[in-house]
Amino acid sequence: MRKRSLVIVATMILVLALATAAMAADPFVGTWELNVAKSKVSDPTMMPKSEIVKNEAIDNGLKSTLDGVSSEGKAYHMELSVKYDGKDYPIAGFPTVDTFAQKKIDANSYELVEKKAGKEVGRWLNTASKDGKTSTLTGKGTNAKGREYNATWVYDKQ
Repeated sequence: MRKRSLVIVATMILVLALATAAMAADPFVGTWELNVAKSKVSDPTMMPKSEIVKNEAIDNGLKSTLDGVSSEGKAYHMELSVKYDGKDYPIAGFPTVDTFAQKKIDANSYELVEKKAGKEVGRWLNTASKDGKTSTLTGKGTNAKGREYNATWVYDKQ
């Protein structure tokens, strides 16, 4: 009986260790701060004055919390959970986007597609540096006035 209990406990520890390792393997997990000085946006109204992104691992994806200050000085807060399966997931608190879909490209990058009322309004590539200290989001989107813009946002891991 004691041997059986020991096997069960050892198995549970192994499963927990493997699950933890799988979640830790995602280089986007952690707290990221927008580096405004290194970021570039063709539409200045789309550049936040500041932004902190907290990413937590979920099954095959990320749960993200964004807190920032817009270019107009207004505070914002957004939360979303999106898997790396290419399916649309709803987002609240983002005026120009209703859903996000993301798909892993490789271990250090994924594609993100934004939609509003079912229509694509943004396509981005998020790439984590090999050392895990920087994340760069590049692509193009559509602002609140329907105008297209290009951007490169650089985030530093905290």
